[in-house]
Amino acid sequence: MTTEKKNGALVSIIAMMFLFAMISFVTNMAAPFGTIWDDHYDWAGMMGNMMNFAAYLFMGIPAGILITKIGYKKTALVALALGFIGMAIQYLSSTMSASEISTYVIYLIGAFICGFCVCILNTVVNPMLNQLGGGGNRGNQLIQTGGTLNSLAATLTPMMVGMLVGETTEKTTMESVQPLLFIAMAIFAISFCIIYFTKLQEPKTEAQNVMEGVKGALSFRHLVLGIIAIFFYVGIEVGIPGQLLFYLTEPVAEGGVLGSAPIAGAIAGIYWLLMLVGRFSSSLISGKISPRTQLVFTSGLAIILLLVAIFLPEDIKMTLKGAEVPVKVLFIILCGICTSVMWGVVFNLATEGLGKFTAAASGLFMTMVVGGGVMPLIQNFMSDKVGHIQSYWLVVAMLAYMLFYALIGSKPSKKAEA
Repeated sequence: MTTEKKNGALVSIIAMMFLFAMISFVTNMAAPFGTIWDDHYDWAGMMGNMMNFAAYLFMGIPAGILITKIGYKKTALVALALGFIGMAIQYLSSTMSASEISTYVIYLIGAFICGFCVCILNTVVNPMLNQLGGGGNRGNQLIQTGGTLNSLAATLTPMMVGMLVGETTEKTTMESVQPLLFIAMAIFAISFCIIYFTKLQEPKTEAQNVMEGVKGALSFRHLVLGIIAIFFYVGIEVGIPGQLLFYLTEPVAEGGVLGSAPIAGAIAGIYWLLMLVGRFSSSLISGKISPRTQLVFTSGLAIILLLVAIFLPEDIKMTLKGAEVPVKVLFIILCGICTSVMWGVVFNLATEGLGKFTAAASGLFMTMVVGGGVMPLIQNFMSDKVGHIQSYWLVVAMLAYMLFYALIGSKPSKKAEA
């Protein structure tokens, strides 16, 4: 490889790493923003998160088609422009009266548009990093490194929102987070300029018959079961810290634990920090430990941790981030180590042996990321009926499916091996 090509590849890798972090920065605003709206409308807590992930349902496959039409760079530019628009609309909602339902609708529209942005960025970044690494172990290593930066951004975002919001009350509005929305818009604008003027080394793309590719991919049983697994996985990843935020920020006067958004954000941020640690560790051991073994261990361990959290008495407490909280909070946070590796290993297991249908399978995977909106929303509704901690039974059930997929569902069928 010539020096010019090496430099081009390095620049492209750095750009994709940055975009990987941005995906998490945008996505992880939804849950902490939800703690603001939850004090105005009982049903509103996870709706912003739902809208963010619902966009994947509509944009997963079209994002792949867009890449084949205009290339990776132009597709990334489209995503960044959409991200700026989505944040601008959310900023608009912060200037309006929070007591008006129309204000919340405007906020949801902004969250939905931001969902289009992160879906497209996801579709661009993952194959770009894999191709730039030459596929195989090196490609996987680049994706894991990008995932580490993704987790770092996820760690910082709830902390930043918590510091801006303070203690949540009925008087708390989106006006509190205007500085963060300004920062987000500035980042999108600067990123657009950087990517526009950067010469990226793009993988070659080839137009495909979309329906033929999807139909062929769905003929593999282990892929179909894997798509269900990824739907549940994103619900698990988002639902665990998302519901924890609501549990911790509920005012003490109403039977809550802390009622403090800054401390709750810092504690929830530990979950994402542990995901960072888990992804980095996985990148070091994946050459020796199979994806199936990793998924069996992590899903089984996560089930145990949540069962302990559910049954542990609330009056057994510890000090965390300078605040006294139930010890069960620690067991919920520790699940971050487990969820950190699941996306990569499920993708690996589900696409094994798909050959020319792998690209179509990737589009289907992106579509099913909508689970990150649907399942946490269901969990949030459950919490209104049975309580925050008891709502984690839904997560336990989803983890049980992940364990089933690791042990049985991920084994390639005879049809797949033929």
